[in-house]
Amino acid sequence: TGNCYNSTKKRKCMKEKVKRARVLIESEDRMGLVYRVSKVFYENSLNIDSNREFVDKETGRFFMRSVVSGEFEVAGLQRELLEAVPEDASVRVVIPGRKKIVLMATKESHALGDILIRYADGELDADIEAVIANRDTLSSLVERFGIPFIHISAEGLEREEHERRVLAELKRYEPDYIVLAKYMRILTPSFVSSYPGKIINIHHSFLPAFIGANPYRQAYERGVKIIGATAHFVTDDLDEGPIIAQDVIPVNHRYDWRDMQRAGRDVEKIVLSRALNLVLNDRVFVYGNKTVVF
Repeated sequence: TGNCYNSTKKRKCMKEKVKRARVLIESEDRMGLVYRVSKVFYENSLNIDSNREFVDKETGRFFMRSVVSGEFEVAGLQRELLEAVPEDASVRVVIPGRKKIVLMATKESHALGDILIRYADGELDADIEAVIANRDTLSSLVERFGIPFIHISAEGLEREEHERRVLAELKRYEPDYIVLAKYMRILTPSFVSSYPGKIINIHHSFLPAFIGANPYRQAYERGVKIIGATAHFVTDDLDEGPIIAQDVIPVNHRYDWRDMQRAGRDVEKIVLSRALNLVLNDRVFVYGNKTVVF
């Protein structure tokens, strides 16, 4: 299948000439794939600025991310690439550009605040369209950055009705990705299916261990020697979606669970920002419940 687009302007299969693109290919592995793809680049007078490949030996799947430059027409390049790879291949020609994201939060500020500061410092290749929260605790923080803060209280509402109101706001912004910056509500399958593979969550634990509401207490009771955080795509299975990034830090017997929680917050915000940058730069391939990260 093909998918050439400009993620900011939502224009598919552009006909005008462009000068730089990210080419993302996933297919059945076959001999000579890199040669055939490189030959298409060569015949279009394109320079390969960077290139990474990976073959999963267990599944026989081939993954390739190339950054190419030179004047070319996107739809034509994609057509030639599709002719050069197996029939089951996915070929995406992505024009680098700022993606649109919406952040969702509840009342914890560390993950949200870190993303807002990085955004203000120009570290994110994205535009934050809005912050949606089920509590108004973080409104003053968000408004300092000149970003719309939308409070949609869940009090007195059925989960489906609350999500319907959230989805109505999201529809206004048409985000490329939704980032759950400590949004402490479980999303229904209906909500997740509205943005498949587009919702990124940070979990306050080194998954798959200690899932649920208070993993730091679980970790303390188990006597762990490391704690960590996991950024992953959201699926219908709670905290079990494809993992994008993880990290850990050491702890010892002197830490109670609250000490672990405080230390863990630093890991959480770093891992979430790292994962977000990987996704924004089209470095993550999802297949099954795993990822390939270039």
